[in-house]
Amino acid sequence: MGYLELLLLSIGLCFDTFAVSLTGGICTRKRMTVRQILKIIFCFGLFQGGFIFIGWLLGISFSEYISEVDHWVALALLGYIGVKMIIEGFSKEQECCGGNPDSKHSLLKTKNLITLSIATSIDAVAVGISVAMIGLSFEKIAAGTAMTFAASVLASLFGLLSGRCIGTKVGKRSEILGGVILIFLGAKILIEHLSV
Repeated sequence: MGYLELLLLSIGLCFDTFAVSLTGGICTRKRMTVRQILKIIFCFGLFQGGFIFIGWLLGISFSEYISEVDHWVALALLGYIGVKMIIEGFSKEQECCGGNPDSKHSLLKTKNLITLSIATSIDAVAVGISVAMIGLSFEKIAAGTAMTFAASVLASLFGLLSGRCIGTKVGKRSEILGGVILIFLGAKILIEHLSV
């Protein structure tokens, strides 16, 4: 897997973050301070980047035992995540908190922010395991972690700032696009392995 694929993977992973941040931007009636914005985007980036690295660490610890099927596992994990994102993009409703900072959807509360950051980053663990199984080096996972952090920060920032201007349908479509990217990467990994 090259750096371009890692970049695409990072972009694919950040669509959940964008969708949640977009919803948070739409739902937050009061103007957010720079400090609040930085807290939100840093939290999303930290969890997304950190979880992909944790997944990679888990993957390298047992990848030698399943090297014969690693490409199938990568396809299954990425495909599952991608399909799940597409289904959620078509079916779930983007809920707004109505400006209530105590709402479970408010990103202004630390507890809610951490919960949503974890929820949108769980998939990154599976992706990290997948790339470990195809032998991704430490240098590349470090670059991938940095790319994922940066992509998530930018996606979150864009979602927050544009939330009041963009309708909720864009948030749903972003998850669909992210799912398609992950399925594409899973298929590419399988094709590359089978063609060797």
